[in-house]
Amino acid sequence: MKANLYALAAIGLWASLAALGVALKHVPPFLLTGIALCAGSVLAWPYVLKKPQLWSVRPSTLALGVFTLFGYHFFLFMGLRLASAVEVNLVNYLWPLLIVVLSPLYLRGVKLRGVHLVAATLGFGGAALAILGGGDLDASRTAKATWEPLAGYLLALASAFIWANYSLQTKRGELNKRGFPSAAIGLFGLLSGLASLLCHVALEPSVSLSQQDWLLLLILGLGPLGAAFFLWDKALKTGDVRQIGLLSYLTPLASTTLLLLVTGRALSWHTALAAVLIIGAALLGTRKNEDPAAVRPAP
Repeated sequence: MKANLYALAAIGLWASLAALGVALKHVPPFLLTGIALCAGSVLAWPYVLKKPQLWSVRPSTLALGVFTLFGYHFFLFMGLRLASAVEVNLVNYLWPLLIVVLSPLYLRGVKLRGVHLVAATLGFGGAALAILGGGDLDASRTAKATWEPLAGYLLALASAFIWANYSLQTKRGELNKRGFPSAAIGLFGLLSGLASLLCHVALEPSVSLSQQDWLLLLILGLGPLGAAFFLWDKALKTGDVRQIGLLSYLTPLASTTLLLLVTGRALSWHTALAAVLIIGAALLGTRKNEDPAAVRPAP
């Protein structure tokens, strides 16, 4: 029961990720990613000060964690500023389905069945509907105006693949008894955040942030990019991964609903249908799995 509560708490925090990203879309993406990830890493510091060995991880694990936290959030924030936020958010939340579809490539004893292929078709059909129905890809617009939203959707899809890869790599490491302590997530966040800030200094113009910007960045860092990771890790390590995996599919529904409220957009038929297809495909993809416990969704 506690594990499910941990998972629901993480889902609640992740539901605000896209909305906060839209509210901060005027902040350069490297700067946004860097500040938020560094802020989120602070939550691990008290534990590491007592036990520095908690940040002693394999180089390959460190590289995977840093690349994932850096790449996932940077691609998502870039996508949110290039294309319609609601549709980008839906495309990004293909990651639960991708975990199921790609699991045979990472985990032994896991095979795809017909139901998984149907789920994949429905999920990617929903993503296509979200993209084509978003109104961004109007052929009458200029080449630049058409290219930008398409790039935004592709970035969202890339972020989904990054999270699926991270989740499956993490599960494979645990099965091979090569996992990492939860506190190591703080190290991943700190290093990826510092890398983002270096990229900001080198590639982006300097900007002045308002008090409201700093407040939102702090909320973003301590919540969706901080506490949520640790809550999710705690849930996975103490609960039934199959139940927690099913709970994760509440994330796109909650996130899209909040995003619609924040942006003031009405729920169009294509967005509603795309959401139903993507969430339904994710739920369908968990059924009759060869080894349900081998699949570990992550945000």
